[in-house]
Amino acid sequence: MRIKDVQTAVVEANYDWTIIKVITDDDTVGYGEAFFAPGLTSVVSELKVVLIGEDPRNIDYLFRRMRTATVAGGLTGMTLHAITGIETALFDIVGKKLNVPVYQLLGGKYREKIRIYADCHAGDSLESISPVLLTRTPHWDKNASVEEEQELSMKYHGGKRSEAGMINPEDYAEQAKKMVEKGFTALKFDVDVPTPYSMDDYNRSLTRKEIDFMVSLVAAVRNAVGDGIDIAIDCHWNYNVNDVIKLARACEPYDLLWLEDPTPPENIDALRWVTHETQVPIASGENHYLRHQFAEILHKQAVNIVSPDFQKVGGLMEARRIADLADMHNVVLAPHNISSPIGTMAVAHVCAAIPNFLVLEWHAASVPFWDDLAKDHPKPLIQNGHLTIPDKPGLGVDLDEDVAYQYRKYGESFFK
Repeated sequence: MRIKDVQTAVVEANYDWTIIKVITDDDTVGYGEAFFAPGLTSVVSELKVVLIGEDPRNIDYLFRRMRTATVAGGLTGMTLHAITGIETALFDIVGKKLNVPVYQLLGGKYREKIRIYADCHAGDSLESISPVLLTRTPHWDKNASVEEEQELSMKYHGGKRSEAGMINPEDYAEQAKKMVEKGFTALKFDVDVPTPYSMDDYNRSLTRKEIDFMVSLVAAVRNAVGDGIDIAIDCHWNYNVNDVIKLARACEPYDLLWLEDPTPPENIDALRWVTHETQVPIASGENHYLRHQFAEILHKQAVNIVSPDFQKVGGLMEARRIADLADMHNVVLAPHNISSPIGTMAVAHVCAAIPNFLVLEWHAASVPFWDDLAKDHPKPLIQNGHLTIPDKPGLGVDLDEDVAYQYRKYGESFFK
């Protein structure tokens, strides 16, 4: 069995979902997904020559070949995004050929269902972001219209909004109640949102009134859902150490599941400082790559919870290695995940196969066709806040290419 072709398709959803299809000479198809990045499909196309004619069962060997082939482009960033998606597709092929689910290839499963947390925002409409962080209206969304706005601020996730469109605590509370009614027992909200109280958008500082406003969002969610629901908040690496410690301490009465990404990802010592100065658990990891970077985070005890993104860390095997490292340090995993059903199911297989799994992110509640992309699989995929691991070979879910074509990104090739 040899690799015959490697193809890509991009679905335009709340983010670009880049699906990679690897085809063998006996027409076995494996699907994977890569975290979005500008120029990502070009990287996959360049890697194709490294893969054609190779045995797809040699997964780790091919991973190392692809890393060597992309050393000129750096060993992190979009090159690893591409490699990760390809490696996932190889696992799908091997599982299908051996007639076993991917979790068996990773050591078997600890759990039948994966607990999901809903990443929430305060509205029901789709918030769509391009690979260069421009807000956009997808071509298929005929009822929406937004002005493109680049995310220039160092303090706000998703761009700066006018005061008239300001998020308020009541919006957060209402959205929280809606997601709990759908069966979710864990929720996450952004707190790095525009407020009238900022004095500077670029120095990573927080005023006292900004902190009070952010805490009011947390309080509103907690009051809305009660003590039986886990709540996490996200800061998207936006703040300095001193001010985010003030924020974390102010949130301590609300018993957060975690506060995520308080400081820029390249400064592990700053992250460690925050972690050791608050009772709120600190989570981070979605902007780190390979087990080597996670080893530093874990050795320095810089987080309470590690949150790698398994569409970019280097592949499912590398994800398993990161989980093992975390387990050595008694740290649990709550993987970041903004992917389609293909990427989500791939992550779920890893979550099933590791002992130290906590909860998995789902970021597609506002995408109307998310479930439709899964072919020949019971719908909805997520029920009562959990995703059941399929026992079918490979990932256990294939892409419905007809549905994906309807929501394809213009300007990108669609497989063939």
